[in-house]
Amino acid sequence: MPGNELQATQLDIPNKATRAIFDKLGGPIKNDIYDPSLINLQNGEALVRVFYSGVCHTDLHAMIGDWPAPNKVQTGGGPLVGGHEGAGVVVKLGPGADEFLKVGDKVGIKWIADACLNCDYCRRGHEPNCAQAKCSGYTHDGSFQQYAVSWARYLTPLPNELPLDEAAPILCAGVTVYRALKEAKLTPGQYVAIPGAGGGLGHLAVQYANVIGCRVIAIDTGSAKKELATKLGAETFIDFKTSKDLIGDVRKASGGEGVHAAVVAASGAAAYEMALEYCRPCGKLVAVGLPAKTNIEANVCFTVFQAKQVKGSYVGNRQDAIEALDLAARGKVKTVFKTMGLSQLNDVYKAMHDGTLAGRVVLDCNK
Repeated sequence: MPGNELQATQLDIPNKATRAIFDKLGGPIKNDIYDPSLINLQNGEALVRVFYSGVCHTDLHAMIGDWPAPNKVQTGGGPLVGGHEGAGVVVKLGPGADEFLKVGDKVGIKWIADACLNCDYCRRGHEPNCAQAKCSGYTHDGSFQQYAVSWARYLTPLPNELPLDEAAPILCAGVTVYRALKEAKLTPGQYVAIPGAGGGLGHLAVQYANVIGCRVIAIDTGSAKKELATKLGAETFIDFKTSKDLIGDVRKASGGEGVHAAVVAASGAAAYEMALEYCRPCGKLVAVGLPAKTNIEANVCFTVFQAKQVKGSYVGNRQDAIEALDLAARGKVKTVFKTMGLSQLNDVYKAMHDGTLAGRVVLDCNK
């Protein structure tokens, strides 16, 4: 475990802490000092000392405000603290929260911060689709801060074997692609294409697909992402910028038939343009990445005759998170990231926007 998180965490809560906020769409992100000792926890809430937080492309979308669903700033709720891959330790519990956690527990803050757990969607394991779901770093302040409030029943226990910085990206990127591969219903030996394979979600998707026993065709661009995807187990790497026939190259790499599934982990519209075409008959396009104002187009006759499927996969539920973390704790999946400080979040967003990041960035909330 990097540092001595548990030893360094005291029950005493300081009167000064740092968070990264924005109060207008497009930013900039500003460092703000606040007093966590004054936080009055409501029923079922917990206060988490956040040590590390991964940065997701969703956080950039939240700051830009280009999604159709409004965030806290857009609804007039005041400044927003982004982040939804927070790893830390419980330091205080509100009334009733001790049913789920105790002070000192290592926990993770996820995109879905809470759900009703009683509707049809929740009962069937589709908690993200609950009409009452709350989202960390979007409708509710998230993990880009040293002390964060969340709902105890939705905080995810972290395995002791998994360092907090390594756990952070699993809480969204990991569980999201893990669930998407479940939705693809792949079996060992089948081909899966992963557009965006060198990015934060994609590099984890490559590894989870290997755990299943799939043959991975990584699609991305640049030597750094090629090296990363290949190192993590991709059988073939196709650079979409240099390929003269992407569809043909994917089909050739998958025995001439096309892939059994494409799990699109990229956040650009171009990644979806040809994905359905290089899937073989009965193949699946699993939509994961969320480019703004993008439609998936499919010829009806072509789709029916070849029995192709288009399926959206929206993060995962509480059990998916536990399973995804367990695989990481057992060394089957390893997050590849570089650590930056909370004060460098504007720089991270710029690199994300430019498409130059390989792997994930994890913020050290102490810096």
